This record gives sequence, structure tokens and C-alpha cells, in this order.
Amino acid sequence: MSLARNLNRVLTATTGLQVRRAPHRARGNKKASAAPEPAQRPAPAQRPAPPYRCPSAEELATERLLRQPVFIISSIRSGSTLLRMMLGAHPRLHAPHELHLGRMEVVCTNWFSQRAMSTLGLERGDLEHLLWDRVMHRELTRSGKDFVVEKTPANVYMFQRLRDCWPDARFVFLLRHPESIARSWHESDPVKRPYDKAVGDVLPYVNAVEEARTADPEGFTVRYEDITGAPEREMRRVCAFLGVDYDPAMLEYGRKSDSELVRGLGDWRDNIRTGTVQPGRALPAEDEIAGPLRPVSAAWGYTS
Repeated sequence: MSLARNLNRVLTATTGLQVRRAPHRARGNKKASAAPEPAQRPAPAQRPAPPYRCPSAEELATERLLRQPVFIISSIRSGSTLLRMMLGAHPRLHAPHELHLGRMEVVCTNWFSQRAMSTLGLERGDLEHLLWDRVMHRELTRSGKDFVVEKTPANVYMFQRLRDCWPDARFVFLLRHPESIARSWHESDPVKRPYDKAVGDVLPYVNAVEEARTADPEGFTVRYEDITGAPEREMRRVCAFLGVDYDPAMLEYGRKSDSELVRGLGDWRDNIRTGTVQPGRALPAEDEIAGPLRPVSAAWGYTS
């Protein structure tokens, strides 16, 4: 009788327990069998990307179904839901609710599946990119439109990966006064988010937006305050960048948008539900801007 059987016989007689071999885990992916609970996950900016390769222009025809996706890169509370609703009212642009692609993961649960995919030249990141591409393409095909627009704020933390996944992607950088962002975030839940905490929450987002904007000189920048102040002018500018004709329906997005408002997946409160562009809040005075937000406020031209 083996040592393990002898040990289990004694343990069963004395404690009612037995020893079992731990489940096999895929090589090089020790955590594949047990994803951490959501509360334990690090912030999006702290999560390292899995291995993947960047398709060349020649490979795009076989690697991707989607062509020229549009990503709105912004902080939380920057008016990205308003912008996506306006774009979604265009007859050629489909703008679904936030998709949170970065939280969709593909895992090979044993050595054989990992080896099979690696032999095809597909690492975990490549498989995730194929999944993202298929989900986005499915949404676009179902809409019957020409281009898809995605606006999850956490995309700012995976900007480079989105560029690598879709080399033909186009990026719209949506700015808002950083102090207004912090106040809006604080006011959305004053008890849970005191002002100082709101500033700390917003700071990584706005810094990441500026870093991404600097890395993509071909991207397009638009301000929330300009959208609310001169919506037709700004939508004409966005349309020109995207290569589509301006459509007046964009200003009355509540009538024409194919997008829907889903609680928890973007703004869904009263202002956005009016279906029309509402005036923005007055800009804060320079001495009202929190110290940590001053550098990016200057970089975005809100202060001298």
C-alpha cells in the first residue's frame, strides 16, 4: 500500500479528512484557475497586460473583423455619455453603452489548451483581442451602421493596448476642466466621496488622458464645455475628423440615437435623459482649483 493511502487511512480514522493532489495549473499561468474577487482586483492602471502581438497592416484582414473603431478617451464625469449619445444619433455611427473590454479575459485552463493556442501563435492577450474584436463587430453588424464608438473611461488606462489591437483605430480625446470633473464626481455621492477623495480619484484619470493625448498627435481633442456651449460647431468638427457628414439629429439625440442608457454603464440621470444638450456648469475660478489638479488644468488650457 502506498504512503499516501496509509496516510489517508490514518487521517480518515482520526480526523475524517484525506489528502488530495492539488489541481494542475497551466504552465506560466499559475493564477488561471482562481481569479481574484472583484474587490481584490487592482485598479485598471495597475493591471499588467498579458502577452500579445501587434498585427501588421497586411495582417489586419485576417486578424480583425472590425475596421476603424472609434474610442472616446476621457476621465470619469467628463461628459462622455453625452458625446456617445450624440454620436450614436448619427446614421453612420453606432455608440453602445460602456463595454468594459479590459475586464473581459480569456484563460486557458490546462496545459493542453495553452499549448494548442501557442502553437497557433495565439497568446492570452491575442485571444482577448479576438474576443474584443468579435464583440464590437457583432454590435456594429447588428446596428447596420458603418463605424462603432466605444467610451468606457477605463479605456484611458489601456490606450496603448487599444492602439496595438486595432492599428487603424481613431481616438477622440474628451477634455473637461479637471476641477469640474472632481466636483461632479464628489456631488454624485458626497458621503461616499468627500471632496478630497474625489480629487484623488480623478487625478489618475486626467493625467492618463493627457499622457495618451500626448502619445497620439493624430487624435482629435474636444472639450465638454465647447460641446455644451456650441454643440453644432463641435459636432461638425468631430464629424469632419471621423470622415462622415454632419447630421442635425445629433443635437436632438433623444429622438434618433440607437444608444440606450443603462444604469451603472455611464451617466443615466436627469440631464442626459432630456435627450438634448444641456448647459454646462460655470468654470471654476483659478483660486478654486485643487492644487493636485493645477498642472493638468494648465496643460489643457484652462489656466494661464
